[in-house]
Amino acid sequence: MAVPGHTLVEKVLARASGTSALSPGDLVTARVDLAFAHDSSGPRRWAPMLKELGVGLWDPAKVVIVSDHYVPAVDSESAAILSLTRSFAREHGVSNFFDMEGICHAILPERGLVRPGMFIAGGDSHTPMAGAFGAYAAGFGATDMAAIVATGETWLSVPGTIRVEFAGDFIEGVVAKDLMLFLCRELGMDNAFMAVEFAGPAVRAMTMSSRMVLSNMAAELGAETGIVEPDARTLEFLAEHGADVGDPTAALAWASDADARYVARHSFDASTLTPQIAAPHSPANSAAVSEFVGVRIDQAYIGACVGAKLEDLHMAAAILRGRRVAPHVRLLVAPATRRTSEAAAKDGTLAVLLESGAILMPSGCGACAGMGAGVLANGEVCISSTNRNFKGRMGHAGASVYLGSPYSVAAAAVTGSICDPRDLLHAKRRAA
Repeated sequence: MAVPGHTLVEKVLARASGTSALSPGDLVTARVDLAFAHDSSGPRRWAPMLKELGVGLWDPAKVVIVSDHYVPAVDSESAAILSLTRSFAREHGVSNFFDMEGICHAILPERGLVRPGMFIAGGDSHTPMAGAFGAYAAGFGATDMAAIVATGETWLSVPGTIRVEFAGDFIEGVVAKDLMLFLCRELGMDNAFMAVEFAGPAVRAMTMSSRMVLSNMAAELGAETGIVEPDARTLEFLAEHGADVGDPTAALAWASDADARYVARHSFDASTLTPQIAAPHSPANSAAVSEFVGVRIDQAYIGACVGAKLEDLHMAAAILRGRRVAPHVRLLVAPATRRTSEAAAKDGTLAVLLESGAILMPSGCGACAGMGAGVLANGEVCISSTNRNFKGRMGHAGASVYLGSPYSVAAAAVTGSICDPRDLLHAKRRAA
């Protein structure tokens, strides 16, 4: 009887656990290649546990700490958390400490810290974003993370893999965020103990920024992680960002076998997808934008790890160039990292956004996590490029948050209500 092949997830975890082959449901102890957390989930949670155990970090060079939730401090409690985070990084020799540099999930690839085949443990549910580079990246709770940074190991059950393939070409105005809102509706948000492997011609044609949207929002599908097989585009991005991938042939070998066993396989045609909007209070409450046209908004927010990368700001600028934000709308833009802001300033994108009436916010999780400036009042309506719209997440529980792509958010900011962003993109073309 022929032995079936293995998925990429199974191969990465087999390497991390020193096992020749794994199957879904196997319990393994795995060595962690990289552990990271932010100011909310990291040192302030770890420090008391490590002190009680009388241990430090197993390998400070493999630990990354990013301050992104409480930045900049808005009260004395936030300032104290940031002070503790800085002291911890200094005392424990954490060289990869990024203080007010941006959102942790965007920082890892930007600073060349991710490589194909890695096992990455993060203290945040959107850790799967690193899976866009062919890594197994999953979020762990504070207690598990404290054990991980102390020992460099953790145990886990090998997840089954759901393969999602997209063929065809996206039409103008439809992007990876629309695809994920569509999948939240089609696959639901209860894919626990599963990994989602994104594949197909439409995925291979995506930029790395777009692939990061897919793996990031695997968390919204309820999956353990999301992953994309590495290819030449992956290696090119990593080389540009200072990552040492070693032998390119070996890096590209991280791929599922042709006869790999999947829990389920789904195939979709990207060319049939239209802009998607998710209504309050779940990413799974999604439908075509036509279902929401005319919903009046008070605030438009372009931010978060998933929705404020340079590519996302370019989308917003394509809508906003030569236009003004509606008088009753607040358009807030919080670039994912400081380097994103610098690049957007250099290529003129920030000027376009500011000239339209957008308000530039600090890089960080901010309003996406209901922290700092930009939170919503009771009864207010917001459309956001973030990944979640749970009740009360962005402020008052009586507020309503709709999710959309940066195109959709910018379009709503201009018209004052949710609309099809393709109408504004087409108008630009006709005017040209």
